[in-house]
Amino acid sequence: MINGAHVIIYSQNAEADRAFLKDVLGYPHVDAGHGWLIFKLPPAEVAVHPTTTTESHELYLMCDNLDQTVADLTAQGVEFPHPPEDQGWGILTTIRLPGGSNLGLYQPRHQPAHNL
Repeated sequence: MINGAHVIIYSQNAEADRAFLKDVLGYPHVDAGHGWLIFKLPPAEVAVHPTTTTESHELYLMCDNLDQTVADLTAQGVEFPHPPEDQGWGILTTIRLPGGSNLGLYQPRHQPAHNL
């Protein structure tokens, strides 16, 4: 029986991004050996979107109050390269990871599936 999912973030600076997940977001973790941290994520959900181009996969963190989450993370020095934008289905922004990539963050307007 499938009992979880493993998400991988590829990074130009994996050590800095691991520190961000550990120290800024405060995610509990285990050390799989040699500093390879594996983080416990909040409850998750998955959606399948249609595409007519090459398939890709994305990771978005979710929150209940985007304005408050952005304020809290900004106070910790987190950079948001795009201001929050109303998408209809939710309010979306991105977090700049220390390694240089962006990670989606949104406040859904739909019922979260992870509460089922």
